[in-house]
Amino acid sequence: MLTTTAVDLTDPDLWARPDTPGLIAELRREAAVHRTDTVDDGPVWSVLSYRHSAQVLRDAALYSSEQGSLLGAGEGNVPVGSGRMMALTDPPRHRELRAPANPFFAPGPVRGAARGITDLAVSIVEKAVELGEVDLVDAVSALPLSVMCDLLDVPEQDREMVERVCDVAFLGNTPEERRAGHQQLIPYLLHQVMLRRTNPKDDLISKMATYRVGGKLLPVEDVVLNLDNIVVGGVQTVRHTAAMGLHTLTQNPELWRKLQQGEVGMDSALDELLRWTSVGLHTLRTASRDTELDGHTIRRGDRVAVWVWSANRDPEAFDRPEEILLDRSPNKHLALGLGAHYCIGAPLAKAELGALFTAMLERVDTIEPTGPVTHNRSIINFGLDHFPVRLLPR
Repeated sequence: MLTTTAVDLTDPDLWARPDTPGLIAELRREAAVHRTDTVDDGPVWSVLSYRHSAQVLRDAALYSSEQGSLLGAGEGNVPVGSGRMMALTDPPRHRELRAPANPFFAPGPVRGAARGITDLAVSIVEKAVELGEVDLVDAVSALPLSVMCDLLDVPEQDREMVERVCDVAFLGNTPEERRAGHQQLIPYLLHQVMLRRTNPKDDLISKMATYRVGGKLLPVEDVVLNLDNIVVGGVQTVRHTAAMGLHTLTQNPELWRKLQQGEVGMDSALDELLRWTSVGLHTLRTASRDTELDGHTIRRGDRVAVWVWSANRDPEAFDRPEEILLDRSPNKHLALGLGAHYCIGAPLAKAELGALFTAMLERVDTIEPTGPVTHNRSIINFGLDHFPVRLLPR
């Protein structure tokens, strides 16, 4: 049995280091699965290969999400929403909770919303170009925040407040600031859920608030927890992938030109940037019974962390994984999950990212960094806190 005593993968500073790709590749070559002794979460099985990561993610019965889907809760602690939130349930309960939200994120409705998303992305980029110097993290965040307000049908008079609270909840400089943002967002969501139970409309809050399982309405607390989780996922994934993707293209101007000149399609480029950035560094599961994984005995109750970033750079699954190939095909990356917990918002996230990147490519000739990028300290949504740039128009 191998123990990664020299490398704690849960150390958030690790992921911004330039030598990290080499370290992870070396660990993966040593073994597909390691026993990691973490500072905050105790012993965890770390899965680094694509094949074993896919094996864990596909088998929701054996590798459960109910005891937590992310590291950071602390050894032996179970999240508050266990068994009540989409992210913290297993099938069939997981399917029941996804059902009312599914229609809002399906490809058909997303295609119907594409024009509005495109127009909003263009407006955001044009404003940024007019300003000249911006923090791209802040600039790109405006799109998913606005789209999420549309899905929730946040009243016009509340939007400025909701976007401000979401800004703090998702962009706050410290965990305390972000927690304070959520503590403001949750009461607002609770108030809206209660209003729409009695006067439902066609928005996501109304559908969740009036949804029945076995003839019974979902508990109000469960509705609020799931809405908060949807908002977090919808905003964070797009924001971090957009900022990290643009940073990647800035560092590789030949790729920027290929996209501008139409040498590579946006759909394949998006998948490659999702693979490359892998902002959701890991996902957690708990073994529901004794089993074996890559020759290791996994005991019931053991926690198993799938390191998506590592799986997405596994040379056994991807040709030349340390290169950014915008036309890579096939590209079966795990950045949006796999199996029962495949990202419910994947079509919408791709539509938003495609609209943002397209608007940037059409209106910006060059992105010039004006200061150092600042990485956040997160192993949940790894990305940039700051990306100051000057946008030179086409």
